[in-house]
Amino acid sequence: MGDMTNSDFYSKNQRNEANHAGEFGCTLQELRSLMELRGTEAVVKIKETYGDTEGLCRHLKTSPTEGLAGTAADLEKRKLIFGKNFIPPKKPKTFIQLVWEALQDVTLIILEIAAMISLGLSFYQPPGEGNEGCGTATGGTEDEGEAEAGWIEGAAILLSVICVVLVTAFNDWSKEKQFRGLQSRIEQEQKFTVVRGGQVIQIPVAEIVVGDIAQVKYGDLLPADGIFIQGNDLKIDESSLTGESDQVRKSVDKDPMLLSGTHVMEGSGRMLVTAVGVNSQTGIIFTLLGAGGEEEEKKDKKGKMQDGNMENSQNKAKQQDGAAAMEMQPLKSAEGGEGDDKDKKKSNMHKKEKSVLQGKLTKLAVQIGKAGLVMSAITVIILVLYFAIDTFVVNKQPWLPECTPVYVQYFVKFFIIGVTVLVVAVPEGLPLAVTISLAYSVKKMMRDNNLVRHLDACETMGNATAICSDKTGTLTTNRMTVVQAYVGDVHYREVPAPEVIPAKTMELLVNAIAINSAYTTKILPPEKEGGLPRQVGNKTECGLLGFVLDLKQDYEPVRSLIPEEKLYKVYTFNSVRKSMSTVIKMPDGSFRMYSKGASEIVLKKCSRILNAAGEPRIFRPRDRDEMVKKVIEPMACDGLRTICVAFRDFPSSPEPDWDNENDILSDLTCICVVGIEDPVRPEVPEAIRKCQRAGITVRMVTGDNINTARAIAIKCGIIHPGEDFLCLEGKEFNRRIRNEKGEIEQERIDKIWPKLRVLARSSPTDKHTLVKGIIDSTQVEQRQVVAVTGDGTNDGPALKKADVGFAMGIAGTDVAKEASDIILTDDNFSSIVKAVMWGRNVYDSISKFLQFQLTVNIVAVIVAFTGACITQDSPLKAVQMLWVNLIMDTFASLALATEPPTEALLLRKPYGRNKPLISRTMMKNILGHAVYQLTLIFTLLFVGEKMFKIDSGRNAPLHSPPSEHYTIIFNTFVMMQLFNEINARKIHGERNVFDGIFRNPIFCAIVLGTFAIQIVIVQFGGKPFSCSPLQLDQWMWCVFIGLGELVWGQVIATIPTSRLKFLKEAGRLTEKEEVPEEELNEDVEEIDHAERELRRGQILWFRGLNRIQTQIEVVNTFKSGTSFQGALRRQSSVTSQTQDVTNLSSPSHVSLSNALSSPTSTSAAAAGHPRREGIP
Repeated sequence: MGDMTNSDFYSKNQRNEANHAGEFGCTLQELRSLMELRGTEAVVKIKETYGDTEGLCRHLKTSPTEGLAGTAADLEKRKLIFGKNFIPPKKPKTFIQLVWEALQDVTLIILEIAAMISLGLSFYQPPGEGNEGCGTATGGTEDEGEAEAGWIEGAAILLSVICVVLVTAFNDWSKEKQFRGLQSRIEQEQKFTVVRGGQVIQIPVAEIVVGDIAQVKYGDLLPADGIFIQGNDLKIDESSLTGESDQVRKSVDKDPMLLSGTHVMEGSGRMLVTAVGVNSQTGIIFTLLGAGGEEEEKKDKKGKMQDGNMENSQNKAKQQDGAAAMEMQPLKSAEGGEGDDKDKKKSNMHKKEKSVLQGKLTKLAVQIGKAGLVMSAITVIILVLYFAIDTFVVNKQPWLPECTPVYVQYFVKFFIIGVTVLVVAVPEGLPLAVTISLAYSVKKMMRDNNLVRHLDACETMGNATAICSDKTGTLTTNRMTVVQAYVGDVHYREVPAPEVIPAKTMELLVNAIAINSAYTTKILPPEKEGGLPRQVGNKTECGLLGFVLDLKQDYEPVRSLIPEEKLYKVYTFNSVRKSMSTVIKMPDGSFRMYSKGASEIVLKKCSRILNAAGEPRIFRPRDRDEMVKKVIEPMACDGLRTICVAFRDFPSSPEPDWDNENDILSDLTCICVVGIEDPVRPEVPEAIRKCQRAGITVRMVTGDNINTARAIAIKCGIIHPGEDFLCLEGKEFNRRIRNEKGEIEQERIDKIWPKLRVLARSSPTDKHTLVKGIIDSTQVEQRQVVAVTGDGTNDGPALKKADVGFAMGIAGTDVAKEASDIILTDDNFSSIVKAVMWGRNVYDSISKFLQFQLTVNIVAVIVAFTGACITQDSPLKAVQMLWVNLIMDTFASLALATEPPTEALLLRKPYGRNKPLISRTMMKNILGHAVYQLTLIFTLLFVGEKMFKIDSGRNAPLHSPPSEHYTIIFNTFVMMQLFNEINARKIHGERNVFDGIFRNPIFCAIVLGTFAIQIVIVQFGGKPFSCSPLQLDQWMWCVFIGLGELVWGQVIATIPTSRLKFLKEAGRLTEKEEVPEEELNEDVEEIDHAERELRRGQILWFRGLNRIQTQIEVVNTFKSGTSFQGALRRQSSVTSQTQDVTNLSSPSHVSLSNALSSPTSTSAAAAGHPRREGIP
């Protein structure tokens, strides 16, 4: 069904509907039109048509409390009539389409044309035999057979082009397939809680049908449209559909419409599912996108990237500048579809700033491409001039009309040589190496519990300099158990025996814990005999329920007595309240509210406390301070979270004003304070030690009490006693970073973050501020690359702002996963260290490939160029060059990009953003090996015939047979590359290049395979490959010269790099170039949604501009102010949307602030920080 277009799917549904409309009280069409209404209109419509929501439930044959019966037949029927909860993905590109796209490559097109001309001319026999008169044109007399074999070269070029194209297309295709696999895996993992047959169960999102009763809670991403039928305090972020960033409050009588793809930000409740799949609001948008996609396709031929899942093509047509615009498309596209309902937010999700590696590579490829173009142009010009002068000036030949075809044939040959130089110069293997390396890493990272959602995150992770980690669940096991308690004026160091607690207190305690927690939280018997009981739901609540069980009580009877529907009012937990309260109506009509939350927050609201007899006594601020000192701090210093449980009674009349939260949540009576332990994961301290050794600072950002946080940080090894570090609470942090007006100042953050290790009692905004502050800091010469872990909905902004966001696969909410780049499937910190290792490995693999590739390029280009100029013919023929290009690019990228990572990668500091791709050591290796290879090849070229006692291959006529001389040169060249491939495995100047070579079977296979094919080409290649078979002794010499590479490698390793000051590094990203012009212009759509921020942006902009006018130098940098204005405008829009998770366009945070060192950005500083005067 996946490939059925939406319209067929639709009409099929209409037909089914007609047959079955009788069975349910409403049709698909009615429900669809109902879901298009909002707010009060919808309430009125439901009243008019169905009476109330219960009436609608009856029409859909479901029960608001019991849900569907869940029989297979009923579910099938519902899927048939109302559709499945599945949005058919866009069809993947066929292999043929990918081949067509690979053919768009400019260099390949030039080659194809040249080959066609060459073919055409070889079949054209000039009339008359007067050719001898055409001067040196014919050189020597040709055999008939050779003239006829003239077509072989053209055909061979075409064949090799076909090879290159097929390889490229196959790579794209397999990558696409991998993404589809990843995609379906992400989809299968998404489950949702529904009620069926009175049981609360979790089912995959695709199984949800119309009529299901789904339970929604804080942090969910709604999988289908529905109507809110019962719940409390539900707030939804609908910005993904409406663009409005304010949270929408839902209630049964005012606005009951819940839409798919929106996020639950607060509260909980139940909804009746009314529309799924293509009929839901998200699905309708998709259907429109799908339909729009077909017309777009036609325009798309121009080479614009297509929307939807299928961006994964390497759209070579974009390369306006031919070789020079070698864009690394495969990386950009890596975001292929991410769950169905996620696609439409894709437009905001794209990371606009190129990943570091991509930026460096694109730049390098463009530089090499330009150099290659120049070289090839010079080659062609020299060849043509030399031929013309030699024929028409020196030999004074007249241009005879019958000789024209012969001359043209020569020019075509020269042209082909030129194109070949270009082909060899351009490293098309680069994008391939990156893709292979990343795809390989991503696949392997799955085994290390890292589910990578954005390809480039994998590589960025290798550069990480800071990790801001959550505490609960990441550094700790997230199995909460109560280990200490303060009840009835006594501090118990372990769970007290049930007898010592007064009966009144016990009853209050059990009720407070059982009722005032999400009913979805339960403790189930262990799966295996003797295992630990399973904790389901919120872990802190599980710890409290476990405490009830440890006191030999049971919470189930209390819950069945007061089911969820009977709860009068619930104040759900959120990061602002830091507490949760539930109100119930007592049998006598009065109200009782149970509260629980962070002890220092709840205790401030308590005015009484239960004493040893279970009676309330006055609890004054003085008592509170004493309790904090005697009970809470000692608990916290043991690394325990302290939770206070309290209650308050209200009279039945007058009924309190429940919306006045401050009055309600005061004057409480404390029942008890418990200390909950969440043990540190055993593997975390070792993982953190590895991070610190690798030059990565780990910071803990947590909502916990500062003492608890500090205790756990010491256990983990984040802080070591006696070091110089800061542990701050959120309030103190905010006080220090804000000026008198309450604005955040970068300079103030800069004073704090380098020493900050623990940020406790922090709100999500603090986390976002810290991450942004570290990223924007110009304190250190390297821009910091920050990774963040998060699990809550409120972590969304920080996850998006960070360079790499890790979401928790188990504990994480859908919103957090949505904002993240990598999902940790086991929620474990040590998996992050694995990600760092893989990231660094990607970087190194690409450097290895570059070191190898550039040696080949330099040698091949110089040989072809000088050879052509001195002997009018390149010693390496077009087809041979293409073979070298193919093995050296495609196979080497495979061989070198699949090196497995080693622990040694964690022994060095991160490279950072400004570190060039090609270090001095690598440059030394590249040039050193190039010198060796060139010396030998030129020796062979000019004195080879004497050494081997064979005919010289120089100055051979146009269609002469292949000579042994040139074959030896070609063969030696390939042998040297093969052995140099082994040298390229090490890039930091290590001596042992064979180290761990057998851990990489792909590498061994490729080297041996290439060797075997080379033998076949030389011995049996004949005319197409311009080879003549060699004797055994000649072969031995070729291999021997090749082996010399390994010896030479040792010689090079001996030369200290520090001596070679003249060596330039290449592939460095300067700050100014981080966001190229074109990219800014592509973002125009993105600015639109920030129009409302425009005013502010413009004021800042003008303020900044006035200061700048004095700085002519800066103005010059701003030849095109538009791009900058856009950037700034967007920057201001981002700051004001910090609170808004979905619209946060963090990726388009043009890195201006990190560029303060460059003149361009002084204005950004001025505009961004109105108070920053004295600009240099």
